[in-house]
Amino acid sequence: MNQFTRILDEIQQGKEKAADELLPLVYEELRKLAAHKMAGEALGQTLQPTALVHEAWLRLTGDESKTWDSRGHFFAAAAEAMRRILIERARAKSRLRRGSQAEHVPLELVTVASDDPPETVLAINEALDRLTARDAFKAELVKMRYFVGLSQDEIADALGVSVPTIRRHWAIARAWLYAEMKTRK
Repeated sequence: MNQFTRILDEIQQGKEKAADELLPLVYEELRKLAAHKMAGEALGQTLQPTALVHEAWLRLTGDESKTWDSRGHFFAAAAEAMRRILIERARAKSRLRRGSQAEHVPLELVTVASDDPPETVLAINEALDRLTARDAFKAELVKMRYFVGLSQDEIADALGVSVPTIRRHWAIARAWLYAEMKTRK
């Protein structure tokens, strides 16, 4: 049993000291991930990796009834929290521009959410909502890949599946999103 799983088990058993151990362990991993993914941000960017991690952590720990079964479950929840933060940020920026319209962009031109214009992030989010209704696993994969920026190896590790499985699901999800966004233009 690795340290992360041990701490999760102790938290579920009600050991308060274990929760204090989780923050430094998880914070450092999330901080590195956020810093890596936001390195390509334009100068003058207002959202910093530290702020993204702090906001995600507050959302993850704000509800004491939330528990995580595994490392994969935790990072899936972190991916969802970061996605929501980036979507809210994109919506706020979009609202600031009078008359702005969501623009659909082909998926192969998309990098990570933090590098794309708010309209693209919103278009991806809308398509992702439709994908979630069709296939929750593929939608979770897209969240972890696009919004958090995990590699296929990291996603496979977090979800406890093989890398070839992730590659197959990613290819299908990406093709579906591309087709979906193309038809919605």
